[in-house]
Amino acid sequence: MLMRGGTSRGPFFAAEDLPRDPATLDAVLLAAMGSPTGRQIDGLGGGTTVTSKVAVVGPSEHPEADVDYLFAQIDPVWGTVDTKPTCGNMLVGVGPYAIEHGLVTAGDPTTSLVVRNVNTGSFIDVVCCTPGGELTYEGDCAIDGVDGTATPVELRFRGIEGSVTGSMLPTGCVSEPITAGGVDVEATLIDVAMPMVMVRANDLGQSGHEAPEEFDSDPEFMATMEAIRREAGERMGLGDVSRSVVPKFGLLSAARNGGTITSRYFTPTQCHRAHAVSGGICVAAATAVPGTVAASLADDPAAAPRVPGTAADSLAHESASWTAGDVQHAGEEQRDATIEHPSGSLEVALHTEWRDGSVRIISGGVTRTARKIMSGTVYVPQEAWPG
Repeated sequence: MLMRGGTSRGPFFAAEDLPRDPATLDAVLLAAMGSPTGRQIDGLGGGTTVTSKVAVVGPSEHPEADVDYLFAQIDPVWGTVDTKPTCGNMLVGVGPYAIEHGLVTAGDPTTSLVVRNVNTGSFIDVVCCTPGGELTYEGDCAIDGVDGTATPVELRFRGIEGSVTGSMLPTGCVSEPITAGGVDVEATLIDVAMPMVMVRANDLGQSGHEAPEEFDSDPEFMATMEAIRREAGERMGLGDVSRSVVPKFGLLSAARNGGTITSRYFTPTQCHRAHAVSGGICVAAATAVPGTVAASLADDPAAAPRVPGTAADSLAHESASWTAGDVQHAGEEQRDATIEHPSGSLEVALHTEWRDGSVRIISGGVTRTARKIMSGTVYVPQEAWPG
């Protein structure tokens, strides 16, 4: 079934219909999407990172989940299959897909289910609109980056700290200096729902409010960004990330339109025309952690306190030692963050907790929409799947 999920689009496959062997599965997905050719004319892909995604859905054997969701990013530039990260936008279509294929029973007026993300081992609470026990895609919910309206799908991501690296702050630092690509920058290396490296836009000579096309057509900037991303990947314990889509790169700046912060999100070979859900949750989480690059730019000092003299204030600080524990809070808190992006904004509802002097991210929630575009059969060459 071909679906739009949030601001992404791609085929949704039943797990039972695909080969179990990882190498054969990669070959089948590449063939189905028309890779490795960049334009993907010979497949379902759209030639961009947001239209070159795959969801694999099936019943879950985990006692806490109803369905399993495996995400695969088919990079149209590199022609690779990467299953390290998740995709929150494609996840929006998992609930409707599960209902349509009888993996869960529709309720009235809504249907709740728990999705286990196979990529990261995290769990997502999903609520779909099913008035009268019937799934509907039509509604009046609008999201920035998508024309028109549709019915809302509610998502709450749990267990998202250290989604790939195993730690929210893989290096133990809220921010640290990086020298790469001929520049010196202060960066935050953080993993909440998605591993990311975050850098202030003005540290790279940018405003942070440029159109995505300006970045994509600037080979010098893209090369510098990639050099920083590769160094960050090594530090985060991800090894050589030259052909991996993680960590993602976030170019951050102060909000201009009443939001919390502005983000340009790189996927990483292209600048996202809107924003990834998982990346949005990560940016929102970073605004809640004192001392991060994001916290220094957030519009709400109470939501993102800064400590004078820390790495959040100056690259000259030897940023290795200061942590969130230097600010004392207690208890749980619900805080909303608005991430401004090229197409508008993304609202994230964060559930945080101060525990033993440190901030913890309990969950991140968003409201998105999905639409079924078509259902049918995908043909792949026999050489991709001889069986």
